[in-house]
Amino acid sequence: MSLPSLPSPPVLSSSLQARLSTPLRIGNVEVNSRVLQSPLSGVTDLVFRRLVRRYAPDSMMYTEMVNATGLHYVKQLPRLMEIDPHERPISIQLFDCRPDFLAEAAQRAVAEGADTVDINMGCPVNKITKNGGGSSLLRQPEIAEAIVRSVVQAVKVPVTVKTRIGWSDQEINAVEFAQRMQDAGAQMLTLHGRTRAQGYNGSARWEWIARVKAALTIPVIANGDIFSVDAAVRCLEMTGADGVMCSRGTLGYPFLVGEVDHFLKTGQLRQSPTPIARLECAKDHLQMLWAYKGDRGIRQARKHMTWYAKGFVGAVELRGKLAQVETLDQGVVMLDRAIAQLAQSGWQTEEVPPQLVEI
Repeated sequence: MSLPSLPSPPVLSSSLQARLSTPLRIGNVEVNSRVLQSPLSGVTDLVFRRLVRRYAPDSMMYTEMVNATGLHYVKQLPRLMEIDPHERPISIQLFDCRPDFLAEAAQRAVAEGADTVDINMGCPVNKITKNGGGSSLLRQPEIAEAIVRSVVQAVKVPVTVKTRIGWSDQEINAVEFAQRMQDAGAQMLTLHGRTRAQGYNGSARWEWIARVKAALTIPVIANGDIFSVDAAVRCLEMTGADGVMCSRGTLGYPFLVGEVDHFLKTGQLRQSPTPIARLECAKDHLQMLWAYKGDRGIRQARKHMTWYAKGFVGAVELRGKLAQVETLDQGVVMLDRAIAQLAQSGWQTEEVPPQLVEI
């Protein structure tokens, strides 16, 4: 079966193309990519980052966010902070509301090998915000500023911030908040174009990212609704941002960061992976999680495998089975059987794509 023809590529303005062809500078760190993989709780572990890096070798990766308070009370570093010394560039993301605990955690992150330290000031989850972390810091800009100053003084690597445009529609303070983070010493700011109240609902409001970009001198990275190369280009054109960060679009699709990066560097689209290629990647993901985490890895692999299984007839039934996988062999056999059936019959596009699963 022949591959579908590539769609017409989006058009990059000459000014955007010229700016994005240069490396991204985050303080004293140079990154040869303007496309970043977002930290995602329960997703961006060492295994997932390796898969993303297959297709985006130059892009900045982020660990899952690490609780600075929890880190303060343990001697052994959590596995969330485990990084491969060869997976550069890499950032460890931290969250908390205590400047001293975050400074201490940042020092441990740098000792572990982090090229930058990112402070999460955007997570909307209740269990994070009710303790003063994540996007609750949008309502406490003085504390947020103290956190950045404390961490900047504690480490020699660049300190960055990831946040949202505001707490709610009535409390949008993105520009003022971002300026305070820059003044406190942040070397880059990633802005998700939604409020905390939105969660992941509605559309990302990229116009606020444009306003923040116009107000700052440090790099601003656009985040929110980057699900394709076309979306990334439209976002960059609208916002003037210095790069984009891919988040939910990479669930079951670790190819996305590389696809966007390739287009920004070459102006050419990569051929999208077929359902067979995606299921082969799902099998790799399963086997790597098993090797890394054992039975816990199998349980974690269930959600990943269901995210990969989409875009072809029979995907709904396959997802139901993959969500109940108990062993490595069971998962491998199931995926191999699905791959063989697709290869034999020729895959057809699934009529109703699955709803994106939120985390």
